[in-house]
Amino acid sequence: MTTTDPHAPPEERYLSVNNIEVIYDHVILVLKGVSLEVPKGKIVALLGANGAGKSTTLKTISNLLHAERGDVTKGNVDFKGIRIDQMTPNDLVKRGVIQVMEGRHCFAHLSLEENLLAGAYTRSISRGELKRGLEKVYHYFPRLKQRRMTQAGYTSGGEQQMCAIGRALMAKPEMILLDEPSMGLAPQIVEEIFEIVKDLNGSEQVSFLLAEQNTMVALRYADFGYILENGRVVMEGDARELGTNEDVKEFYLGLSTAGRKSFRDVKHYRRRKRWLS
Repeated sequence: MTTTDPHAPPEERYLSVNNIEVIYDHVILVLKGVSLEVPKGKIVALLGANGAGKSTTLKTISNLLHAERGDVTKGNVDFKGIRIDQMTPNDLVKRGVIQVMEGRHCFAHLSLEENLLAGAYTRSISRGELKRGLEKVYHYFPRLKQRRMTQAGYTSGGEQQMCAIGRALMAKPEMILLDEPSMGLAPQIVEEIFEIVKDLNGSEQVSFLLAEQNTMVALRYADFGYILENGRVVMEGDARELGTNEDVKEFYLGLSTAGRKSFRDVKHYRRRKRWLS
């Protein structure tokens, strides 16, 4: 398992999740000792089936668990050498850690531009800085500029996802926690979203931890990946190596070197769990 060097400078340690356990409603154990790291300027994919604990991991980092009656009962989360799991979500945003929630969550009655402006609420900036922030978002998301006065509730799913990411950019983030960016979107739009994420990572040096069920797309764009199953990290490694791993291909796509297998074979593999043996 990846560990943090205690002697490394804080800026090198960046985001570190250390042996986290999470319980909902004081009864349901969801995360069972999850540890992971996101190096500065990298894209890290958090992969797994629905219910594996991906969203809970992101909400643990962004401190949004309490809104869903969740509690961290063990472990800690550090960002740039400072413990953050006991801070408020507002404080985290000011420190540059921002989550884009699953399902986009735009303000439907506001225009796209008003949604974007809401992202800068925590920053005390001039009108000129605000305008430059908007122009930067429109540079990455030209479609938003074309439809900036349209109410968000009347835009497509892809445009709302772009708006949600653009709103996060308005807060000038250092780390974006991106939850299921491909959910409900057409493949072409998914590719467009991931290309923009890659561009933001390269041009703006924004680090990303993205939770995603679309394993192969995520691994094409990520630098490193972790696979969650039943609240535990069961595999981790370089994204390209994970993308060519036979166990990963077979488990997620029903594919092996012998070609596509039947659903029954995949269920049999699920029971075997080679990577846990």
